[in-house]
Amino acid sequence: MATKRTPAKLQSTLQTKLFVLDTNVLMHDPTSLYRFEEHDLFVPIMTLEELDNNKKGMSEVARNARQASRMMDEIVSACPDEISAGIPLAVPSKELATGRLFLQTEAIPPELPEGIPTGKADNQILAVTMFLSRRYSERQVILVSKDINMRIKARALGLDAQDYFNDKVLEDTDLLYTGMRELPEDFWDTHGKDMEVWKDGGRTYYRVRGPLCADLYINELVFQEGEKPLYAIVREKSGPTAVLETLIDYSHQKNNVWGIIARNREQNFALNLLMNPEIDFISLLGQAGTGKTLLTLAASLTQVLETKRYSEIIMTRVTVPVGEDIGFLPGTEEEKMAPWMGALEDNLDVLNGSADEAGGYGGEWGRAATRDLIRTRIKIKSLNFMRGRTFINKFLIIDEAQNLTPKQMKTLITRAGPGTKVVCLGNIAQIDTPYLTEGSSGLTYVVDRFKGWPHGGHITLQRGERSRLADYAAETL
Repeated sequence: MATKRTPAKLQSTLQTKLFVLDTNVLMHDPTSLYRFEEHDLFVPIMTLEELDNNKKGMSEVARNARQASRMMDEIVSACPDEISAGIPLAVPSKELATGRLFLQTEAIPPELPEGIPTGKADNQILAVTMFLSRRYSERQVILVSKDINMRIKARALGLDAQDYFNDKVLEDTDLLYTGMRELPEDFWDTHGKDMEVWKDGGRTYYRVRGPLCADLYINELVFQEGEKPLYAIVREKSGPTAVLETLIDYSHQKNNVWGIIARNREQNFALNLLMNPEIDFISLLGQAGTGKTLLTLAASLTQVLETKRYSEIIMTRVTVPVGEDIGFLPGTEEEKMAPWMGALEDNLDVLNGSADEAGGYGGEWGRAATRDLIRTRIKIKSLNFMRGRTFINKFLIIDEAQNLTPKQMKTLITRAGPGTKVVCLGNIAQIDTPYLTEGSSGLTYVVDRFKGWPHGGHITLQRGERSRLADYAAETL
């Protein structure tokens, strides 16, 4: 039997790779069709079958399956005569991708080693990959899958297999922006020439020039320890010039926020961001016990009840259980969310005690009245009903934000109307959502995308202040 001739289009692009897409890649990111740049894509019939089987329902997976099918329909409808030769992706992707999309147009025999069941969908996709790697032996054929076992099976059969990396903001989360930087010891020697210094509103400003200024981000917090310590925030940046503004010392009792004072440098930085009306978006990262929720609640209560900068506090979080789910919960939206908001209650207890010590609210009666007043100003909302809402003049707190996908994070943050501040809290080492990693978490995504924005701030809290037991457990367990 004569061997099938390689199509001219494929011959002309032998230096590019041919990626075979597993279904889970399209269900994870429907736009993955446009993420392979100059390389070609091959979609097996079994991938389309699995998309069809998963399109029903209101889950994120079902929505993505429908979107992936719609995108493929648009691509195929534009060039129905070029399916066998490969459909160019340049026009539908607006030049994001310059390769071609190939759909399986012929029956491919499932030639797999004996003992591997051919009826299973994953194995049929493996058979297609094996067939293509034999037909186009001079070209690199790679299976792309989010399924670890699928990739292991592919490698065991001698095939190239890769994870889908495009959703990962960073390969190494150690490189994630921390929001702060220690200035070198010789900073003033190298950057202090022709320095301008002035005071405004009780703050000192320094206009410095030097090579480090180009690497700074706006709203990055800088510090220098020593005999004359400096704690400042980068207010402006233009080439080799930057303006540094000194911070308020929230570690001093006179500057307490709802009775809370900063216990370390990072907490002081966090309170400076939280209390700054010019910063609309803040992300706080840190392990358990670093004070993320406590500091945010203290700052929000002060700005809602004392300075009246915001009208109320809205708190939400992802309802992903650590253990087995406890089933359906009775009551209203707030009552259903109550079991997930234990952290809120714990921190309010601390804040009530701290405020009583700092300002005095008249003993037990005063404390109870304050607690009731606080409860009327805090609304607990479920993520499920956020679509289409607009929050005006609110202080929005998104707790456990590491369990959100980038798409969910965008949906939440775009709810913010005029005068609203959004604060995302989380610990990327404690992700409970399936298929989400430290590199692809929505929290990692927003930290990376908002760095350097004049109205955004970030800080990574490093020192635990909960207890010596909690600190030791976080380090050793």
